[in-house]
Amino acid sequence: MPDHCATTREVRSAPSVFAPGHLGELTQIVPFEMVDAVLAERGRHHQRLRLLPARVVVYLLLAGGLFAPLGWTAIWRKLTSGLNLTPRPTASALFYARKRLGPAPLKALFTLLADPTHTAHRFKGLLVCAIDGTLLDVPASAANRSVHRSQGATRWAGAGYPQLRLLALVATGSRALLAATFGPVRHGETAYAPALCQAMGPGRLVLADRGFDAATVLEEFTATGAEILVRMSAGSNPRRLRRLKDGTWLVMRGKRRLRLIEAQITIATGQGQSTGRYRLATTLVDVDRYPATDLVALYHQRWEIETAYGELKSSLLGRRVLRAKDPEGLEQEVWALLATYQVVRYAIADAVTATGHSPLQASFTVAVEAARDCLVRAENTIAGERVDLRGVIGQQVLANLLPQRRLRTAPRVVKRAISKYHARSNGVDRTTYKATVDITVLTEP
Repeated sequence: MPDHCATTREVRSAPSVFAPGHLGELTQIVPFEMVDAVLAERGRHHQRLRLLPARVVVYLLLAGGLFAPLGWTAIWRKLTSGLNLTPRPTASALFYARKRLGPAPLKALFTLLADPTHTAHRFKGLLVCAIDGTLLDVPASAANRSVHRSQGATRWAGAGYPQLRLLALVATGSRALLAATFGPVRHGETAYAPALCQAMGPGRLVLADRGFDAATVLEEFTATGAEILVRMSAGSNPRRLRRLKDGTWLVMRGKRRLRLIEAQITIATGQGQSTGRYRLATTLVDVDRYPATDLVALYHQRWEIETAYGELKSSLLGRRVLRAKDPEGLEQEVWALLATYQVVRYAIADAVTATGHSPLQASFTVAVEAARDCLVRAENTIAGERVDLRGVIGQQVLANLLPQRRLRTAPRVVKRAISKYHARSNGVDRTTYKATVDITVLTEP
């Protein structure tokens, strides 16, 4: 018997200098033709054949979202390890290639990919989506500090890394991105909100947290034809017009008539019960078609955007600081990161579409790890004659489905503070209990 064996496999890739331009199996979602079309539209298509064509640089930036801890030369080795290619470009060559490309093609690619996917959730025929913001840390270079500062910074002292504010519109049923915008933290979330109105419109229901209930913001959202369901600030007191037959109120907020729902929510477990009050305003004023208790229960889906941000910042970024040392590079990197997130979401949607499972049961971390493995092996870069939507990534996702999301009964706390004296997570009971939820609509003002 032989004392060893050899395993061989066939790798299909683009020809010559284009071969490193791939994303493993995810290339089937972002094919060469799509990238070339975006580059041509933005006037960034290569004029002459270089060692680093523009198409290859786009895939390099997308791969950067999968390998956040690595530098660009290490990411290049990941792209070429399954292809056994030489020569390898220097770090400076990769830097100038990214500079030549600029952020516009990555923004255009994300815009092309932004979609709720075919697994999105609908309520009474309305696509349910949520809007909210988060912060991303950026390198503390002089160029970045000229535009971005820390959220806790003052005129006299900085605090921690500079940050940029990211605002997104997310389909709650699939956690796919519908639109995004970002910029310096000196502008609040409501200042960036109008940039997302182009992704709203008839047939969509937007869930929003307190702060987005300002009259001017609601006017901009509803002008698109979208329906809204927003939590009202404690100090907000819209003018009440009349009581509706289900006990809710028709109120005036700015120039808009809204339906005000005041409810008490009681969550009971074997360890006791917790009670809280919600004040929600909505454009859905038909009390028969849209019962108040259904809308209160639906509002809980707003938390899916928080989970989406957690996947973006933990599974992809690994809670790391972005790489770019200048604002233009940051813009390019963030659009690439958002596009990579969206591509993984497409892979998850393709995996669960034929199985009847919810995309929220799919582990984003498992999908990312499988995508990384496929990229390193340059596996399934080009689709074969038989197309399987699940692929290697989908098979891994379906083999590691998550249980149904447990009911959240504990309040939000600071789990990792700058100072240990500010952390309030000690003593929080994280045991999963069977729970019942009781929603009572309050009819008295």
